[in-house]
This record gives sequence, C-alpha cells and structure tokens, in this order.
Amino acid sequence: MSASLPPRLAVTMGDPAGTGPELITRALVDPEILALCRPVVVGDAAVLRAAAGYTGCTAEVRAVGDIADAAPSGDRIDVVDLDNVDVAKLELGKVSPAAGQAGYEYIVRATELALAGKAAGIVTSAINKEALNAAGHHFDGHTGLLADLCKSPGATMMLAADNLRVSHVSTHVSLRDAIDRVRPERILKVLDLTREALRRMGIEEPRLAVAGLNPHAGENGLFGDEEARYITPAIEEARSKGFNVSGPHPGDTVFFRALHGEFDAAVAMYHDQGHVAVKMLGIWLGVNVTLGLPIIRTSVEHGTNFDMSGTGRSDPRSLKEAIKMAARLSGART
Repeated sequence: MSASLPPRLAVTMGDPAGTGPELITRALVDPEILALCRPVVVGDAAVLRAAAGYTGCTAEVRAVGDIADAAPSGDRIDVVDLDNVDVAKLELGKVSPAAGQAGYEYIVRATELALAGKAAGIVTSAINKEALNAAGHHFDGHTGLLADLCKSPGATMMLAADNLRVSHVSTHVSLRDAIDRVRPERILKVLDLTREALRRMGIEEPRLAVAGLNPHAGENGLFGDEEARYITPAIEEARSKGFNVSGPHPGDTVFFRALHGEFDAAVAMYHDQGHVAVKMLGIWLGVNVTLGLPIIRTSVEHGTNFDMSGTGRSDPRSLKEAIKMAARLSGART
C-alpha cells in the first residue's frame, strides 16, 4: 500500500435488511471521510443501489472484483460485490437467516482482506445477532466472531464517545457469568489492551481507572469482596509493571470522572456497566473498537435499526466516527 495514499478501509455492509446499506450511501460520499481514507464496501452492489434510492444518493455504485481495483470518490462508491442477496426476496426490517448469512460473509471477507494486508482495517456496519445465529453462526456478535476468525480469544470491546473511553472485562454474557469472569488475569489483560489502544490514539502515558463490581466498589467488604479478592490485586500488579492505574472506583462515579478528563479510559467489569455510561452521551456518536485483534476493527455503536429500514432517514454519524477512528488507528499502526 502506497505511503502517499490514505489508508484503504474495508467497510462491511452489515445485515442487508437493516439500515447499514443506507448509512453507507450517506457516509462514504462525505468529503471529510474521503480526505482521511479510501473506504471500500464489502457487501452486495444491488442492495447498495436500492439503498441509494432510499437516501437520494446520486453516487454510482460500482462493483469491483478486487479491493485493489477500488478508487472511491465523492461520486462513486466501490463495493467488493459478494452478490449474495436476492433483492426481490429481501424483506427490509425483518430477521432472516438469509440476511444473517449475507452479513456473516461480509465480515469474513473483510477480515480476510485485513489479515492479508489488502485493507488497513475494517469498519463494520450493524448485524442482527438473531439473524446471525439463525444462519447457523453461533456467536454473541461481532466481537466473538472476529476473535474466532482472527484466533484471538482474549479480544474485548472498547466504546468511545466524546472524551469517554470504556473497555470491558466481559460483554455479551449473563450477569452471573460476568461476575465469574472478574478475575485478576482477565483484568490485567484488558488493562494491557486498553493502554496499547490509547497509545495508538496518541496518548503516550494513559491514565487508567478501574471500576468496582459491587455498589460503592464494595464499601470495604460491606457489599461484596470481589474488589479485595480480584480487582485490587490486578491493579497492584499492573502498577508494578508501570501502569498509571487507579481503583477500584465506584461504578456510579468513575465514568463521569473519566468523561471530565480525570482519566483517559475506564475499565468496566461487565457489559451494561460500561455501555450505559457511553450510550448516555448519544447512541449515534459512539464508536466500538475491538481490542486484542491482529487487525484494526471499529464499528457503529448501534444496532440494525430495523424500524427505520427503507426510510433513508437513519443517522450516519456513528458510522462516520467509526471510519474516522479506523483511519486514525491505521495511521498510528507500525
């Protein structure tokens, strides 16, 4: 890949029955996006052409066989065309195994392109977990699927919006299982991945905060002992390795403190603890970054938004932010 050109990013179309195709037709012609990267869709050209009709996008949708042949511009959206959707049978806004299979195939192809060095990173539009599983692919979402494809079982999720960055010890598991995953070795792994990601974002010595699991971070054992047994030992070990990390902090205040600049990132113990904090800032502004993969992957921080499919009115801001983040991380990678 020529150093004089902005990074080439593979943008997956997501579930074809969702709003992903429509968002792509609005985001990929934005001059700000095209100044930062060369975005190439991995999806179905016929679906994208239909989506352009819903959004009023006048750009040509051009199918390419090889991502190296793509040359996106303000009046053209290039797509590595898997031609795997029968548009006549596609029901917008509906869960279907066929759409789930198509979305799965886009992720696989984009990952292959990134692993082969043909794309500097991937940006994923939303998939539907029910459709994915109905198609026979039993994953909890993108993170688990990408971890499997990249043979990276320790991968985790960081959400970023505004000044708030939150990574997670666990994500799509039951609360019971999440509690069982609060262990020093896992917390240390997530701290390491978080520090590495922040350094790629240009923060050389990140200030990290760790949330407690229990109310008030256990209140010195009054509300639980997981902080003393598992979380504090992980923090102490991380400090011995040179990490600038503090905690465990009460989960009801630590994210507010991070948002206002006291910390560069916070580590949440489970899915909702971190997700609620970030999504309160605006579900259309957040970016999902997968940590611990050998490739760069960012994603929208919202779902398929089935109820808006075919209206052309869905908000592309999260997709644009995800593309910007991937471009920035691609430029920082050595």
